[in-house]
Order: sequence, then structure tokens, then C-alpha cells
Amino acid sequence: MRKGVIPTPAWVVGGLLMALGIGCVLGALVVHHGRDSGRFAVVGLVCILLSGYSLLVGYVHGDAKRRGMRYVMWTWLALLVPNALGIILYFILREPLSNFCTGCGAAVRPGFAYCPQCGAGMAIACKKCNRVSQEGWTHCAYCGTPL
Repeated sequence: MRKGVIPTPAWVVGGLLMALGIGCVLGALVVHHGRDSGRFAVVGLVCILLSGYSLLVGYVHGDAKRRGMRYVMWTWLALLVPNALGIILYFILREPLSNFCTGCGAAVRPGFAYCPQCGAGMAIACKKCNRVSQEGWTHCAYCGTPL
């Protein structure tokens, strides 16, 4: 079974905040009809927003870990930088997902022609300059050598 990107503690915190938020909103609508009902509703909406925020921070943590990035740093940035700018920065600056070598199973960054662990070919490469070329190219885009 494939484990999701968002870690379990983030789901737990998000679920508890969501339940608290829904309880406060329903309490404001059904039970309290006085001047406290507006406060209850605001507290409930804030809890619902914090639930979504906690799931976003959990996603940043899990996704950065999956991509081999500095996940603790990105989690703290996503959590502490105001106005969700840390989360926005993460989505702008995150690295692409790694490929896996068919020979040894090591994680290899996209664009590598050869596996750095075992030397197996990862993509079609030019014989002259060893740069990665794409399917369908008849000549290397970097040095012009026929493929």
C-alpha cells in the first residue's frame, strides 16, 4: 500500500481542528442565539482555516522529504513565515521528483544521462558531449553531432 504525502500527525491535527471548527459553527447556529454566537462562529471559521493550513504545512513536509530536499527547513518556513508566503515559496522553488535507476535503484535527478552510483544509462545521451537528448532528435542540440 502506498503511503500518502501528508504525514499522519498533520492529518490528526487537521481533523481535530476541523471537528472543533464545525462544532463551534454549529454551536453558534443552533445553540447560542445571543451575542456570543458571532464569537463562536468566528472561532469555528478560524479553526477550519487552521485545519487547512496544517494540512498544507504537512504536505510541504512530506513532499520536501519525498524530493530529497531540506524538509525540516521548509516545514519551519511554511509554518512561521506569515501570510502563507513560506508555502508559496516552497511551491515556486521546489526541486523536481527524482527518477530511479533501473540498475541499482538509486535516486537520480532528472536530466542525468547516467546513474552516479552504478553508471547505467538513464537517458539517450550524445556520444560526443554526453549531454542528454530527447526522443526523436536526429542531432544533438548542444554540439550538432548526429545521434
